[in-house]
This record gives sequence, structure tokens and C-alpha cells, in this order.
Amino acid sequence: MSTPSEQSAARPEPVGPVDSSRIPRYAGPATFARLPRLDEVGGRTDVAVVGVPFDTGVSYRPGARFGGNAIREASRLLRPYNPAQDASPFALAQVADAGDIAANPFRIDEAVETVQAAADEILDSGARMMTLGGDHTIALPLLRAVARKHGPVALLHFDAHLDTWDTYFGAAYTHGTPFRRAVEEGTLDTDALSHVGIRGPLYGRKDLTDDEKMGFGIVTSADVMRRGVDEVAQQLRERIGDRPLYVSIDIDVLDPAHAPGTGTPEAGGLTSRELLEILRGLAGCHLVSADLVEVAPAYDHAEMTAVAASHTAYELTTLMTRQIAEARDGTS
Repeated sequence: MSTPSEQSAARPEPVGPVDSSRIPRYAGPATFARLPRLDEVGGRTDVAVVGVPFDTGVSYRPGARFGGNAIREASRLLRPYNPAQDASPFALAQVADAGDIAANPFRIDEAVETVQAAADEILDSGARMMTLGGDHTIALPLLRAVARKHGPVALLHFDAHLDTWDTYFGAAYTHGTPFRRAVEEGTLDTDALSHVGIRGPLYGRKDLTDDEKMGFGIVTSADVMRRGVDEVAQQLRERIGDRPLYVSIDIDVLDPAHAPGTGTPEAGGLTSRELLEILRGLAGCHLVSADLVEVAPAYDHAEMTAVAASHTAYELTTLMTRQIAEARDGTS
């Protein structure tokens, strides 16, 4: 059997972003962080950044179908070294832009099946997924695919809203219902479910009691403000343990002052700094895939939301590539 050093010597170096000292950031195609397309790395990657331009499941303002490309455009400014995590994520493992999963915008049930099939294919290749939505409906098929590979997973859900409601207008698949369906289907480890950033009015007290019965713990945005990001991150790490972890982020977890470009904004949210610091505090967790949804560029003044989203996806990608490198080199 070859040693880790021999395996490392035989492994090709990852193809990184376009060199911005040679080609200006505003030039060329807008892949995520100016990384290569999947076909440019032979169709194999460690982390696939994939878009799902679908927002038929929204209950208020539409437009998140354009979110993935807005995030890609904003990500042109990302650089290859992440000082907050002391890592060069695109040198640690191969990250590539896998393009978009095209889903039927007129039939939610068919779109859910399409997204799940595409996610299955990506995960079966050995890659982890960093998915750019799209609305939060897509979390359900993504969780189905991840659970098919890893078994029931821990879920860390950043959002202003619970997204554990039963139906909207009789529809079971919407952006407000994915995590109730996921619990019902057994894709989640109900001993390790957390919401972060919850706030705002609800339909009734029953929303909270139903959510608790499903196994969710709640860290409100006020909790983050009062307790601080380090304590919150520690609590989340303890709840997650060594389970495979899926992170799902609705950009409306951020206050509208930081992320106005979303469909259902709520006052009193996290700052972008708080969100990024909590994510950095997840180092050591077994992050198997993640999504970032509900960026609606039509409402996004000066691309503030897309910029925050691009940095959020960057931190998540860095966590994944660090874990891949540590596992490969036997340092985890």
C-alpha cells in the first residue's frame, strides 16, 4: 500500500482560479471565484459548486432563480488565500463550477425529482456539493441525496424562518416546508438539528411546539447578539458532534441592512460578520455538503446580498477543502 506522501506525489495539483494579476477580475466568464468549469478538470472534482435556478416554491417575492449567477458575479473579488481560516482552499483540493441544474419552473414535484437525481450523480462521483439557489425548496432533494450517501445527517439551518411548516395553499413542497418533509422522510438525525437566526412573527405558538417535537433546537438572532459567536459556535459543535453535517443557509438570516436582496426579509437579523464567524467556528465538524439560497438580485442594492453570499459560500468551501486535505494527509 502506498504511503500518504506517495499518494500526494501521484495526485495532480488542483487547478485554481484565473490569475487576476494577468486577467482583470471583471473579464471572462463568471464561474464561482473564477474557478475552472467541471469539464475543464476532466469531470472530477472534490467540491462541486452548482447552481439551481429555481424559485417556484416562494411564498412572497420571487427572483431567487437569478441568485446563483449573482453570487458567481460577486465572487469575482474572492482571492485564493483565506486568512480567517489560514488556508488556500483552492490549492488544498479541486474545486470546480459544475454549472446549473435546470429544473422545471412550472412543476415543483418534477423539479424536486430533477434536483435530487442531479445531486445523486454529483455525490456518487465522490464530490461534496456547495449549492447556490434558488429558493429553499431545493434543500429537500439535496438532503435526500446526501442522506442516501451518508445516512441521516445533522442539520445546521441558518434562517430567519423555521421552514418546518406543513403546507402552503395545500402544497407540500415549498420553501417553507423542506425540513418538515426531511424529518418525515428520515433523512435527518433528529438528535442534531439546529436553527440559527430565527426571528420575527409566527402564525402561532404551535409553530414552535411542532418544531420542537421534530427535534430542532433554536438559537435566535437575539441569542447570537447576547451570547456572542464563540459561545454559539461551541454549542453547535457540541450538538453536531462527529456526525456528517449538512449546512443550509437562507441569506435572510442576515439583517436586511446586510442582505436586502431576498424574498422574505425580517428585521433584527445577524450581521454578515456574525454569520461568517459562526461558520469559521465549525472547523473540525464533518461538513459533507451545503447550500446557500434565497438571494434575489432584483432587490439587492449595490450587490450587498450577493457579496455577503459569495463570502459565505467561500467560508463553507474552505471548511470542506480543509477537511478533505486533512483526511487525505492523515492529519485529521
